[in-house]
Amino acid sequence: MLGDNSIAILPAAPERTRSRDVEHPYRSDSDFYYLTGFPEPEAIAVLIPGRKQGQFVLFCRERDPEMETWNGRRAGLDGAKDDYGADDAFPFSDVDDILPGLMENKERVFYSMGTHPDLDSHMIEWLNRVRKKARAGVHAPGEFVSLDHLLHEMRLIKSTAEIQAMKKAAKVSAEGHCRAMQACQPGLMEYQIEAVLLHYFMTHGCRHSAYPSIVGGGENGCILHYTENEAELQDGDLLLIDAGGEHDNYAADITRTFPVNGKFSVAQRALYEVVLAAQQAAINKVQPGNHWNEPHQAAVKVLTKGLIKLGILKGTPGKLIKEEAYRRFYMHRTGHWLGMDVHDVGDYKVDNEWREFEPGMVLTVEPGLYIAPGSKGVAKKWQGIGIRIEDDVRVTRTGHEVLTSAVPKEVDQIEALMAGEKLVAKKKVAKKKHKI
Repeated sequence: MLGDNSIAILPAAPERTRSRDVEHPYRSDSDFYYLTGFPEPEAIAVLIPGRKQGQFVLFCRERDPEMETWNGRRAGLDGAKDDYGADDAFPFSDVDDILPGLMENKERVFYSMGTHPDLDSHMIEWLNRVRKKARAGVHAPGEFVSLDHLLHEMRLIKSTAEIQAMKKAAKVSAEGHCRAMQACQPGLMEYQIEAVLLHYFMTHGCRHSAYPSIVGGGENGCILHYTENEAELQDGDLLLIDAGGEHDNYAADITRTFPVNGKFSVAQRALYEVVLAAQQAAINKVQPGNHWNEPHQAAVKVLTKGLIKLGILKGTPGKLIKEEAYRRFYMHRTGHWLGMDVHDVGDYKVDNEWREFEPGMVLTVEPGLYIAPGSKGVAKKWQGIGIRIEDDVRVTRTGHEVLTSAVPKEVDQIEALMAGEKLVAKKKVAKKKHKI
């Protein structure tokens, strides 16, 4: 896809300072890791189609016994070739001397300018260095092209190996959500439930969360990206958990909403059933050949009709949908692409048209309703209730596969699991899956 006489340059993510001289746990740049699998900072991958000495060049840190004693093992130059498939490897410290030479006589450079500002200035310096050799018969690249489009289209369609990694993340995350339901009870703190999730993720192979966990009890569930997780869980409230583990840099993303005391109230159940029906309608639209917006349209239709039936909205469905009256209680989209990034790459429109689903795509389906406290014209019984239900869905050749179906979401299943009837709940889920 790069074509002849081209070069592609992808840097690893830099290390990030957490506080003073303490760094955040290192996580590689997704594009860089997708192409290399190389997990270390201070690295640059260079792809040079047709280069006789090798088309994949990796600049990385050399082995250093003293530094490795302090900060951990390094692959080194030999490891870059033997363990990560590089055709050629050079010390990262030599990139200024070597990389400009690799750019000589190339027509175009594939590089995502603006993503890594520190490297941008080096790119300009290297380009100018090549330009100065014009009198020696060397010509500099005349075109800079963003690598994002080519690479992100590749990442959008998952391979079999990628799906396996995502299934592992989904399995562990689903089991963690079940544990959180079982552990939940009034009087616990939100962060204690978060700890149950993180403990399960880490002890079962998901070393990191895919994103900061949302654990919002009561009206905190009405805050879409609530991450304080420091309130006490109250008897009679719902708890909204949006959390997922990451396996081999691939994310899971699950949301479940359930009663803190294990039993839905009449009002909670009525609103929950609307969201659940909307999610199922949206999932049904995830079919190859359907377009991206169809699940959202299906969810909006069910949510609007449900809100009318409950007396929260007044009017006809068609008119209210056209006016987007639902946005007062449902202000986000019904999903996003999922992969190495929790909000993964890939265009949602192609030539200004919603793109069609294709086998290998993975997305979330996550409708919700959020009735904030003090909502004018809304009965008190609905206020302070936030509900979202989210699953990870793979597009297959004949339809779809819900990767996170192991987490109960039917009211009766949730209540049974929280009451300690986990074996019964699991049998019901397995039987239903077998029927499908």
